[in-house]
Amino acid sequence: MMGFNSGLDIGRSYYVATANPAPDHPALQGDVDADLVVVGGGCTGLSAALHAAERGLKVVLLEGGKIGWGASGRNGGQIIPGLRKGARGLVKLYGPERARALFDLALKARGLVLDLIERHAIDCDLRLTGHLAGAVNGSDLRDLEEEAECLASVMDFHDVEMLSAAQAREMVNTPYHGAMYEKLGGHMHPLNYTLGLARAAAAAGVTIHENSVALRLEREPSIRISTTKGSVRARHVVLAGDALLQGLEPRVNSRIMPVGNYIIATEPLDDTSDVIPSNAAVSDTRFVVNYYRLSADGRLLFGGGERYTPSPPADIAGFVRPHMEKTFPQLRGRRIDHAWGGLVSVTTSRLPDVGHYGEVYFAHGYSGKGVVLSTLSGKLLAEAITGDASRLDLFSTLRPMPFPGGTALRGPLYVLGMLWYAMRDRIKH
Repeated sequence: MMGFNSGLDIGRSYYVATANPAPDHPALQGDVDADLVVVGGGCTGLSAALHAAERGLKVVLLEGGKIGWGASGRNGGQIIPGLRKGARGLVKLYGPERARALFDLALKARGLVLDLIERHAIDCDLRLTGHLAGAVNGSDLRDLEEEAECLASVMDFHDVEMLSAAQAREMVNTPYHGAMYEKLGGHMHPLNYTLGLARAAAAAGVTIHENSVALRLEREPSIRISTTKGSVRARHVVLAGDALLQGLEPRVNSRIMPVGNYIIATEPLDDTSDVIPSNAAVSDTRFVVNYYRLSADGRLLFGGGERYTPSPPADIAGFVRPHMEKTFPQLRGRRIDHAWGGLVSVTTSRLPDVGHYGEVYFAHGYSGKGVVLSTLSGKLLAEAITGDASRLDLFSTLRPMPFPGGTALRGPLYVLGMLWYAMRDRIKH
C-alpha cells in the first residue's frame, strides 16, 4: 500500500484545514500477533476493525500514511442512499427480487453511519438536507422519472420526489431541466467522520499504526503482513486500501481501476442562498459528474472534471474552476481557498467489489458511492470473519468483471472507454 497519495494535495484540502484534533499513531515496530490484521485506515478498514473488536477479536490496523488521508477523508462528503447503479439497472441485471434485497442492504448503510455518528458522538457537520440529482437535458429527466417509478414500484421506496425545472431552481440556483430529490440524502465532513471512526475503533481496543506501509502478504503457514519495520501475524486479513492498495493480492487489484478525482472549496460566500438555498447535496446526470454542496462555514465545495489517468493536473484549482463557473456563473472570479484531489477506484460495473479468498477479505471499488457504503462493507466483512457471512455473501454476488487485459492493459483500455463516454456526454448535452 502506498504511504501517501503523492502529488494530489490532500494536505491542502478544506477537510485537513478544518479537521478535529486527532492523536498520532506510532508506526509498527517488531513482530506482533492478532486475530485480524486490517490494511487501510479509511472507513472500510476502520469499520471492519471496530466491528470485529466489538465482537471480541484482537485487531491490528496498518495505515500506510495518515488515518483518513485516502478517499475516505477527501471525498465530496455526499450521503446518497443506494448503489451507484440505479434501481432499473439492478432489476435488469438481477431480477426484481434480488435487486430489492441488494437495494435494501445498501440502504442500511445510511442508518449504520447515522447510528455510529450518534453512538460515538462524532462531530462531522452532519446535514440531512437531502440529495438532488439534476437533469442536464430532457432525456436525462425522463431517465430520472423512470428511476423514481422503479424505486416506488419494485423497491417499495417512496422517499424520492420529482421536481420540475422551476422547483429544482428553488433548491439549487442553476438551470436544470428538472431533478430527482432524495429526501434521505445529505452531507458531512468526511475526514472528521473517519477520524471519529478511528477514535471509536481505538476505544474498542483496536491497535492502530500509521506510516506503516504493507509491503508483503504471506498466506502460509498463516496470514502475515510485513512492513519495513515489523510484521503482523493473524488468522484473517482485511485489504481495505482501495485505489492505493498495490501488489499485495493481484486477484483483488485486477477488478478496480484508480482514477483521479478533484475538488475545490471557494472562499466563504456572503449569500449561500444564491447558490444552494436548500443546502442539499447536489450532483448532475453527466457521465463525468459534477457534484457539490455547501460546507458548514458557507463555502461551496465543488468536484468535477475529466481525468482518467492517475497523474494530477498541474493546477487543480484551474482545472475544476471552469466546471464550477459554468454551473454557477454568479461565482465567476470568486477566490478558491482550497484545491485537492486523489485517487478513487471504479469497477467495470460501477458496483462495489466485496468478498474474500479464504481468509483474505476485501472491499473496495465504490465508484463514487463510498461515503456510506464503505462503512457498511467494513461491517459486513467483520460479520463474515466472526461467523455470519449471509450479508457479505449477498453483496459479494455483485462481483464486477476484471478489467480487460489485466493490470497491464486496463489503464489504456479504460482511458479509451472513458473518453468515448465523455465524448458521447458532450454530444448529448
